[in-house]
Amino acid sequence: MILAGLVLAALAAALHVFIFYLESFAWTTRARGVFGTSAEEAEATRELAFNQGFYNLFLAIAVFVGIAAFALGSDTVGATLVLVGAGSMLAASLVLLSSPDKAAAAVKQGTLPALAVAALIVGCSSDPARTDVRRVTGSRR
Repeated sequence: MILAGLVLAALAAALHVFIFYLESFAWTTRARGVFGTSAEEAEATRELAFNQGFYNLFLAIAVFVGIAAFALGSDTVGATLVLVGAGSMLAASLVLLSSPDKAAAAVKQGTLPALAVAALIVGCSSDPARTDVRRVTGSRR
């Protein structure tokens, strides 16, 4: 289950790297079609989108570093970073869900992190060899 959570988290991070590209570098071109903005809206919000794109990149980096920590045997550090990164992605999608016209985007953006967080919590909580990781996920087993 941990492996499934890490794969789902990696997919979520890859999606957020793509969102970073759209918001930070393609906002006034390709991203207009994706986000449904006019040329005027895109130009007026370009600096805000550039900054927002980097937030998405930093969340993705946290997940990728967490996966690398897991691969190197630092399970507690890995679980913490992946859960913080993917959990923040999930939380951001829930905020986006509060805008009725953004529900589809929120679901697209939040499904992978939600599944990743759930799989990691279940996987880490059920593995008796991972006592430190169980503390991160809140399991009392």
